[in-house]
Amino acid sequence: MTTSVVRGPARAGGRLGALAAACHPGPAVAVTLVAGLLAVAADAGAVRVALVVAAVGCGQLTIGWGNDLLDVERDRATGRRDKPLAAGGLDPRFVVRCLAVAGLACVALSLACGWRSAAVHLLLVVAMGHLYNLGLKATAWSWAPYAVAFGSLPAVASLAADPARWPAWWLLAAGAALGVGAHLVNALPDLDDDLRSGVRGLPHRLGERGSRLLAVALLAAGSAAAALGPAGAPPAWVVGVLVVAAALLVVAAVGRGRVPFRAAVGLAVLDVVLLVAGS
Repeated sequence: MTTSVVRGPARAGGRLGALAAACHPGPAVAVTLVAGLLAVAADAGAVRVALVVAAVGCGQLTIGWGNDLLDVERDRATGRRDKPLAAGGLDPRFVVRCLAVAGLACVALSLACGWRSAAVHLLLVVAMGHLYNLGLKATAWSWAPYAVAFGSLPAVASLAADPARWPAWWLLAAGAALGVGAHLVNALPDLDDDLRSGVRGLPHRLGERGSRLLAVALLAAGSAAAALGPAGAPPAWVVGVLVVAAALLVVAAVGRGRVPFRAAVGLAVLDVVLLVAGS
């Protein structure tokens, strides 16, 4: 009786849309785009750049879907209607099958980038994302997977190039600072819902103001590392970016309402620009 409805175009389109929403599309697209830009900056070549983008994209799909599968009961308890699994818009078994396909594709595509890049991507980026989902996000160590994964992302790109090479230390440091800062900023809108469901990661222990101030400090440190790390005097446009970053730092520290959050997001964007340019 329901078969024709499930296979109809509207139902299929709705299910694909819900599947896309369940993968945390914002962070997934952002991380994938950054990885691709880093690969371009590392002169990896068109084929390797495409492979890096595909591998990282598949890895991010598994992390996003894994997060919503593990959190489905918590999301229902907090009334998250924006979560398709919690709202009943997706069959969990279907999402598990999609996750498995994306996981296999992630492994194959990562290996196609070279074993060094694959090892860093699978063990230090994708595995960290799943460890976060599996429990670290509810502990004081919630920041660690972000530090490791974002700090390793420049290496995924540069190790996929020919010849493969390890990135400069300041690129790794800037990536790690960006990752932890992004974790703190990303958690701010959901602090109350998370606390009601028993999640007490680092942002929840610091509170809204503490998390915001630490986030902007880390993002500013990431900007400084990415701008000043390369040899020689920074070009004029980098100095200009640092001036804008300093202004956003002040706004994030003393602003009211949603303004500090938006300023912190702006700082994160500037970090990405400097990180890619510096690589």
